[in-house]
Amino acid sequence: MFAYVVRRLFLIVPTLLAILTINFIIIQAAPGGPIDRLIAGLKGEAVGAASRVSGQASDMGTSADSGQGGGQGASGSGDTRGSRGLDPEFIAELEREFGFDKPMHVRYFNLLGDYLTFDFGDSYFQDRSVIQLVVDKMPVSISLGLWTTLLTYLISIPLGIRKAVRDGAPFDVWTSGVLIIGYAIPNFLFAVLLIVVFAGGSYLDWFPLRGLVSDDWDSLSWPMKIADYFWHLALPLFAMSVGMFTALTLLTKNSFMEEINKQYVITARAKGLAEKRVLYGHVFRNAMLIVIAGFPSAFIRILFTGALLIEVIFSLDGLGLLGFEAAINRDYPVMFATLYIFTLMGLVLNLVSDITYTFVDPRIDFERREG
Repeated sequence: MFAYVVRRLFLIVPTLLAILTINFIIIQAAPGGPIDRLIAGLKGEAVGAASRVSGQASDMGTSADSGQGGGQGASGSGDTRGSRGLDPEFIAELEREFGFDKPMHVRYFNLLGDYLTFDFGDSYFQDRSVIQLVVDKMPVSISLGLWTTLLTYLISIPLGIRKAVRDGAPFDVWTSGVLIIGYAIPNFLFAVLLIVVFAGGSYLDWFPLRGLVSDDWDSLSWPMKIADYFWHLALPLFAMSVGMFTALTLLTKNSFMEEINKQYVITARAKGLAEKRVLYGHVFRNAMLIVIAGFPSAFIRILFTGALLIEVIFSLDGLGLLGFEAAINRDYPVMFATLYIFTLMGLVLNLVSDITYTFVDPRIDFERREG
């Protein structure tokens, strides 16, 4: 097992390299960039100033005998830096500041060298280091990811086992219907529904609408802090979990159904073992393998992509929202840093899931399988 872990750790390096390379090339080929957005913002401010001056000139022109005064004022104010274009030397200075005066391959190798030492640089537009931004946003995303994953597994696995034991019974039928309905509703739409009903939208005002804690959280006692924390998490967790129950519950049920019909289960029952011992002493260990295998990908999906719209709707400032805003604003250091961090987390968690396999079932030997 040790040799297998070492090989997997060495495979992380080329995998990270390939993902960063592909995304670097795609981003370089994509239209627009941080300089374009900065220039567009500067021109927008100039145009806005020109419009305000034009409006003032028009107001003054209405009191004159001739309308030429307003037209001249508008024309004169329109001759701004935004309408003439920016100074090429200024644009060249921006390119040097952002590092775009260097060839693409030089920037690529500089990126790799910095990331080897976990030096992610500074954000283009937030005037802070990327590490500080990630650390500040991490508690929100970790809270959502961990509690959603825990809640989903604690409910879905027992429910899936019970559905497998009572396959075809009324309990199995109506729970399947509820799960399918929950799966069919997008989590962001369900989040909006929860806000309308329970967060002061149109009916009840039981839960807060935004944030992870209250404004006076620091002044609360520690039991009240815990209660306030989960009070704010209740609606986001429910909105994120409702669509994830279905896949994990049906996966658990099908895994148990497959194992229940095998010969070793029939033999165990023939020996007179209690049903609970058969289920949890024999079937559970084998049926849980496929469920455990999906844990890393489920956690990463919840942590990064699954929480994005939920973070926006409930004003939760986490990593998903950070990465989305970085992509919109072409904030390349933040984009690549979040990509790098989540890719590394995903690869490590996949290795952890393989190691977990051997604890659940010691008969699994990855080294012998590869040999």
